[in-house]
Amino acid sequence: MKTAPRMPSCRGDVPQPLPAAMRTHRAPIQRMTEEAIHRALVQHLERRAAHGVVWWHTPNGDIRHKGAAGRLKALGTKAGMPDLLLLADGQLYALEIKRETGGRLSDVQRRRLGELAGAGALTVEARGLDAAVGALKRWGLIR
Repeated sequence: MKTAPRMPSCRGDVPQPLPAAMRTHRAPIQRMTEEAIHRALVQHLERRAAHGVVWWHTPNGDIRHKGAAGRLKALGTKAGMPDLLLLADGQLYALEIKRETGGRLSDVQRRRLGELAGAGALTVEARGLDAAVGALKRWGLIR
């Protein structure tokens, strides 16, 4: 039976650290994707939404056939709508979800949030799940 070669030691049998080229690298920390944050936030809302809160997602982000996209545009579909819209006590809330690092608003998303805020909606760009849950708590939309 063969054994793995021993690393030479300058102190007898005391093991020495492996050379850098032989060390295994740790996998980078996995950050939640925007979709994973969105799904987790939906679970929070399903379990913890305050009484009277109505909320929804407008599914604008999927890739569609040109004919379907044209039909939806003719029916009033707007680009850049926030990930979640919530309505409570006559107040509209708009939540745009981004990853903690790396995600950024597109120009059309920025304009849409501005339009909604100009019309009286409370808007937020939430970076990560904690920020999104925090916004819902500050707004009093989850228990």
